[in-house]
Amino acid sequence: MTRYARRGVHGQTVEALARRVLSGRLPEGSTLDLVALQSELDVSLTALRESLKVLAAKGMVDARQKRGTFVRARADWNLLDADVLRWQFEGGSTADADRALLRNLGEVRAIIEPAAVRLAAQRRTDSDLDALEAAIDAMGAGGDDTAHAVESDLAFHRALLAATHNELLERMEMVIESGLAHRDRIVHSSPHTDDPVPSHRAVLDAVRAQDPDAAETAMRALLEQAVRDLDRVEPTADRTKGTDAS
Repeated sequence: MTRYARRGVHGQTVEALARRVLSGRLPEGSTLDLVALQSELDVSLTALRESLKVLAAKGMVDARQKRGTFVRARADWNLLDADVLRWQFEGGSTADADRALLRNLGEVRAIIEPAAVRLAAQRRTDSDLDALEAAIDAMGAGGDDTAHAVESDLAFHRALLAATHNELLERMEMVIESGLAHRDRIVHSSPHTDDPVPSHRAVLDAVRAQDPDAAETAMRALLEQAVRDLDRVEPTADRTKGTDAS
């Protein structure tokens, strides 16, 4: 699945259109005025049409004769697409929708990661253990650097899915990553969170010992801590969002 970078006219136009759809500025069922959008976004009609093709591939828009280009119903959108998830978290949704999406992704993680860690405990290789260990070392060395904390946590969970040696589960990192990164940015920007290293270390120790039951228990405890951390700082995050919006 292709991800679109922010740089370049094409990427910027895709993201601008996507966020208007996701935020409801371009509501479901509405027909797009391409001439007005072209002028508003200051792009050529060709660039605009190419950008809309990207959103069409993600199920967000469609074009029909006599009707023109229109926004499809949300039920048709590819909500598991990594770009769609990222766009929602990076300003394409309301605060309430943002929290609902975080809850939904938390439930998805609670289904996928405990099962994945059981496979990882059975199938891990020495290189898998090295990757998990390196991620935890980076996690502990990051101090108060939020960006570092986010990247080291993502590295751990990527390595964990890779350790299942199941190609489809490995691809799930593209679904989990956007929500996990957003959640981490909220949590690690607050001084009131628990040290993440012990809970991640418990998962690694169980995977290293090739103990699926202990690995699943440790992963469930890690996910429960993640929920507690978010619940603890979410009021602060809400106030921050309210300040930014004003």
